[in-house]
Amino acid sequence: MHAQKRITTARAAALALSVAAAGLALPATAAHAAATASVTCGTGVWKAAYYANTTFAGTAKKTACDTAISENYGSGDPAGVTLPKDNFGVRWTLTRDFGSGGPFSFAASAQDGIRVYLDGTRKISLWKDYTSTQKKTVNVTIPKGKHTLRVDFAAFKGKANVAFAYAPRTSASVDKVKPLAPTALKGTVSGYTSQLTWAKNAELDLAGYRVYRNGGLISGSSLLAKPAYTDTPPATGAKYAYTVTAVDKAGNASAKSAAVTLASIDKAAPAVPTGLTVAVSADGKGYDLAWTSVTDATKYAVYRATSATGTYSSIGTTAAASYTDTKAAEKTTYYYAVAATDAAANTSAKSVPVGAGTALTVLPATIQNVTATLTNDETWFTLTWSMPAADWTGEMKVYASKTSPVPLDSNEWCTPYRESDLGAAVAKFSCTPNSASRGATYYIAVVQVDDDGDVSLPAEISFTTPGDEVAPAAVTGLTAEATGYGIALDWDDSPDSDLQRYVVYRGTIVEDDEDGAHFITEGYQYVSGTTSEFVYRLEQDGETWSFLVDAVDVWGNSLVAQRKPIPYVTVTELNLTPTVETPSGSPVDLDATAASSGTGVDLDWYPVTDAVSYRVYRWNPGTAAYERLTTDPDPLTGTAWTDTTAASGTTHYYWVTAVYADGTESAPGADYAILAPATD
Repeated sequence: MHAQKRITTARAAALALSVAAAGLALPATAAHAAATASVTCGTGVWKAAYYANTTFAGTAKKTACDTAISENYGSGDPAGVTLPKDNFGVRWTLTRDFGSGGPFSFAASAQDGIRVYLDGTRKISLWKDYTSTQKKTVNVTIPKGKHTLRVDFAAFKGKANVAFAYAPRTSASVDKVKPLAPTALKGTVSGYTSQLTWAKNAELDLAGYRVYRNGGLISGSSLLAKPAYTDTPPATGAKYAYTVTAVDKAGNASAKSAAVTLASIDKAAPAVPTGLTVAVSADGKGYDLAWTSVTDATKYAVYRATSATGTYSSIGTTAAASYTDTKAAEKTTYYYAVAATDAAANTSAKSVPVGAGTALTVLPATIQNVTATLTNDETWFTLTWSMPAADWTGEMKVYASKTSPVPLDSNEWCTPYRESDLGAAVAKFSCTPNSASRGATYYIAVVQVDDDGDVSLPAEISFTTPGDEVAPAAVTGLTAEATGYGIALDWDDSPDSDLQRYVVYRGTIVEDDEDGAHFITEGYQYVSGTTSEFVYRLEQDGETWSFLVDAVDVWGNSLVAQRKPIPYVTVTELNLTPTVETPSGSPVDLDATAASSGTGVDLDWYPVTDAVSYRVYRWNPGTAAYERLTTDPDPLTGTAWTDTTAASGTTHYYWVTAVYADGTESAPGADYAILAPATD
């Protein structure tokens, strides 16, 4: 699938903020970062992120899911996302379980640059501005378990295409790695058969499975394609131990799984229950049934009909020789019968029917123990209640009002669900409202409604929701200063007592004839609520940016979220970009970063074929030239060097060239690093 077909909405990830006369208000589009973070791809599916540069810097312009990497962009940029037709990048990532691992092949082709990583380690690197499609295939050994693949693609100039695929090497002479043993083997007995299931093996070169009973192969000469098998063992009542192995395409067989033991069928049905009696329960809410226990019975099925010779339907099962029918309708005559079932699922005939009267006229039971409990982070709450499972006879409904008594109208407040059992057949229920106002007192009523529409007496409590809905005041005193190491922002401390953080937005102002000005977000950063200053790290290349700072409290309230005006400032960066253009076609792939020691700049690059040494240059704005930092009497032969003389508080630009045996020097590889000011 080409990118032109995959991406349908240009700049769908841009976050726009509407500018009012006194400030800004958030428009209807969602934040770019929120859009990309929401993309989740399935197992074995690549996540693709599109960048307007070849260094994958800043925020991705679009994120999507690809079942394969096979793209032909031609001489343009991907459709549906605003990128330059040259010098854009795409990064694909995928994390999956490789089972036992083993030998794999990686096949890559691209015009222009492609790099392939396994768990952060580079395996393929074709990273140049090529004039034709380059191809490379490597063999790798992947360890067992989950691993991450990453494919970086750079379209430098002209035509662009990219493809990558990975596959296990399944030749028996190459693959000597056994699959992992199957797990989660489970078995059930149904009638005369033993039904086995197990977890699907994660091997990418899986050929199938074999099943063993008491150590002997029972699944035949052909491998099983699915993780399931049905066996019909001798019906002797004996126990059998089942195990499973996995086999890959190279013929390697795994160790056997953990065994599961199943008992074969017992053909004899238990005796028919006798001595059945039926009486109205002491609470008047149902009928109590009792009968004589049957030897070998593990459970009993209870049946009910509205006439002695009518159709009997099952209404429940029990392990005891007694049962209470709590769902009997009012003023209805019933007949009951009971059948016994043993451990082998043999079931007796039904007992002689016994009739019951028409004495029931009751409402559903009242809900018990209703409570409202704050969540662990104390930002919201959950309603819970419990009741004996036998009293759960109808549908649970929850209503709320800011006055008492609560009207039981059609506007239910939340949808309950059964959470767990608390022992002694007590059922626990809960529901979480999502439409309540913060800082408001509610009266809450919980009822159950039976099939006849009868409503229980309400169980009512009152509760005040946590928090408030008041956004922190707009940040004041915002200033922005262009420095050699980024845009230094400063603002007044927020007086809000429940402040959680600030969000610093960077963007541009776009005028609209109908709606006025819009703030188009290009990036944002979270800043702790304990500080009121921040340096937005950017290459200082003379661009003009607008910045605004939004205060967010612990309840998530903010002026941006509530689409209210916010002041902003506009600043033009310093232009520190070298006036000398870097030539193209360098074999040196340079990476410049601020030194981990806190002083200087670390430079590193990959070895260049036939190079005998390397030379390092740094841009000098005063002389408007790249000046050499290394000397020939002490030639630099390694592929890493630290510039300890680099001044702090500015941006430094570097060249590194390769020197060959004949003294010639390659075109330079270039990069830059931003150094923060030195601290005391």
